[in-house]
Amino acid sequence: MTITMYGITTCDTVRKARVWLEDHGTACRFHDYRAEGLDAKRLDGWVGKVGWEKLLNKASTTFRELSDKDKLNLDEKKAKALMLAKPTMIKRPVLEVGDRILVGFKPDIYEQAVGGK
Repeated sequence: MTITMYGITTCDTVRKARVWLEDHGTACRFHDYRAEGLDAKRLDGWVGKVGWEKLLNKASTTFRELSDKDKLNLDEKKAKALMLAKPTMIKRPVLEVGDRILVGFKPDIYEQAVGGK
């Protein structure tokens, strides 16, 4: 099973998730979407599986710094455009486990999805 983690290297939650995976003997590929970007097709797939509301991190500094106009009348199309333009607005990490998508880091959910030692 292929596991890929998406996030940014400077995020504390991403670091915790990476350490958890390593401690549990689970290999994964890391994709830094600040450095490598994120394509619309992948984001569309995530939105189709978990919804844009779960992916858009309204508590992020990047989102909070948006103008009120950009935050007004958010819908799927507008949210996807914002996340593609500024991927740091995506809640982190996003973990692809086969065809499953996990958003955020909760050890018990990771345990169920990937197992452990």
